[in-house]
Amino acid sequence: MLHALVAGGGIGGLATALALANGGHRVTVLERQDVFTEVGAGVQIAPNGFHALDLLGVGAAVRERAVHVDELRLLDALTGSPLVAMPVGERYRERFGGPYAVVHRRDLHNPLLAACRESGDVELVPGAPVQRFTQDADGVGVTTADGRTFTGDLLVGADGIRSTVRAQLLDDGPLRPCGHTIYRTLVPMERVPPRLRRNAVTLWAGPGWHVVHYPVAGGEQLNLAAVLDDGATEAVAGRPTGRDTVLARFPELDPAPAELLRLGEDWREWVLCDRDPVDDWSRGRVTLMGDAAHPMLQYAAQGACQALEDAVVLGDLLEHAPAGDVTNRLEKYVEARRERAGRVQLLAREMGDMLYHPAGEEALARDAMLSPLTEDDLHDKVSWLHSTPVGHGA
Repeated sequence: MLHALVAGGGIGGLATALALANGGHRVTVLERQDVFTEVGAGVQIAPNGFHALDLLGVGAAVRERAVHVDELRLLDALTGSPLVAMPVGERYRERFGGPYAVVHRRDLHNPLLAACRESGDVELVPGAPVQRFTQDADGVGVTTADGRTFTGDLLVGADGIRSTVRAQLLDDGPLRPCGHTIYRTLVPMERVPPRLRRNAVTLWAGPGWHVVHYPVAGGEQLNLAAVLDDGATEAVAGRPTGRDTVLARFPELDPAPAELLRLGEDWREWVLCDRDPVDDWSRGRVTLMGDAAHPMLQYAAQGACQALEDAVVLGDLLEHAPAGDVTNRLEKYVEARRERAGRVQLLAREMGDMLYHPAGEEALARDAMLSPLTEDDLHDKVSWLHSTPVGHGA
């Protein structure tokens, strides 16, 4: 049995802890916040994510609160004209072995947290922000901001896009703001006019901006986000923003999404950031996962799914691993994950530029490219992304 330290008690950190505990290891999760909770709003989960959740033993619990959408829709935000819709119903589920669904982040986080609490091999330590680590041939030591120390056989940095573990491990500088500001809110579904309710992920694409919305929390709320390509360079995270400010930044919207924006009240803003893919995110007995390893923009809707894949692969590779083989197993984990995760990072950037935000001739080219695509064509295009990777969970 190994003793693993996990920095971060979000979705990725808890999934990692559960995967390692299921493999027979002892895990200590060090969470910077005073409580284990998840902030934010909606998360999209494709079949590859559900496959990972099933392997972790929490798939059924997540499905209970998930909204299984019928389609992914892309519309012109200026005219309201539909551009393309990809059905994700029965044929999609048969092909990919699972649903496409949307959840509130807490409805993904809570089942993972409950499973960790029920496990006899996971210790959850709140109020323990990891400040630095040391390692040698025999193990890893972690010091928290309040001076406590923890030791183990390995450390997994699951501490998100602003990872303290990554900063020490890779020393590769600050995040890359992509120049896009996103405004997010949740709207009680009872306030949404019935004609604007739809069991779908709906995205309205405009020149240099877009609006996306879908039901979450078992259909009780509408997750609503508006993104503007405004050249923002400050890495803002979760700053409260006034409703009038949001409305003023999207004056050209079609009446339907404009009406939805007017329903939003408790808005917060972020500046979207990512990093270039890297070839290696392990050093000795310390590795990274999820946003700490391969932070990506939201446009491929795969951030959570890729973190869940990381957790399962890491758990598989460390199962029955002796303490002396940890470094080798972590190297194999990076080898198994870097090509796929890096490809998704680059895809997310491309989708934002080519699908969501083009203007003028580029928008016309996008429309011409999308219009002839059939349901099978659309499923073929996402097959590599939404399918379970070869060897995943084997």
